[in-house]
Amino acid sequence: MRLDKFLADIGLGSRKEVKGLIKNGLITVNGNCIKSDKYQVKETEDTVMYLDESLHYQKDFYYILNKPAGVVSATQDNHDQTVIDLLSDEDFREDLFPVGRLDKDTEGLLILTNDGQFSHQLLSPKKHVEKEYLAEVKGVMTKADVSAFAEGLLIDGEEQTLPAKLFIDSVDEKTNTSRIRLILHEGKFHQVKRMVKAVGKEVTYLKRIRMGNFLLPEDLILGEYRQMTPDELAQVRSK
Repeated sequence: MRLDKFLADIGLGSRKEVKGLIKNGLITVNGNCIKSDKYQVKETEDTVMYLDESLHYQKDFYYILNKPAGVVSATQDNHDQTVIDLLSDEDFREDLFPVGRLDKDTEGLLILTNDGQFSHQLLSPKKHVEKEYLAEVKGVMTKADVSAFAEGLLIDGEEQTLPAKLFIDSVDEKTNTSRIRLILHEGKFHQVKRMVKAVGKEVTYLKRIRMGNFLLPEDLILGEYRQMTPDELAQVRSK
């Protein structure tokens, strides 16, 4: 692999920026100062260093974030804080993006990555990767709603959803509220809210708690994130 690609892949800078570091003699490979950006390195064998710091090759990055309300699922926004803004300077990379989106007022499990193929695998309805949501609803959810969700709903009178699994955890008829869990295999715009609206109720709180077989860790508080482990990535990919 070319040295400039190695350095750009690990996030040391853009291809242009790392070429400058190399030209200025700031990069060593196996103890030798290298000033050619075309120099070939063995990414898993050679010792590459920048300012006496050893650089370890990693092409793809995966972070799990417990998204708080008020933050938008985007890489940049002119008005609101984005999920990328929650990253520290050390973890920030220009190629990171959220896998899918959670609405601005929705909390919970969100993955940030630079792996486009991984994102496609999780979001494609053909892959049938489950996404589970916890919601508080204004209105009393019923068995008839469970059946309607299982058949798929026509939302906003024009868009058909795939069948979804609705579980009614609790109902309080005095306050006219319900707590539900909903499992989807797709991610249409505002889908949970629109499906609940289609049966005459309103979502007042929404949180994603699972993707694939990976549950949002209980010890990850709102606004916190960390890199995912290989085992966690396997859980996300599993159906």
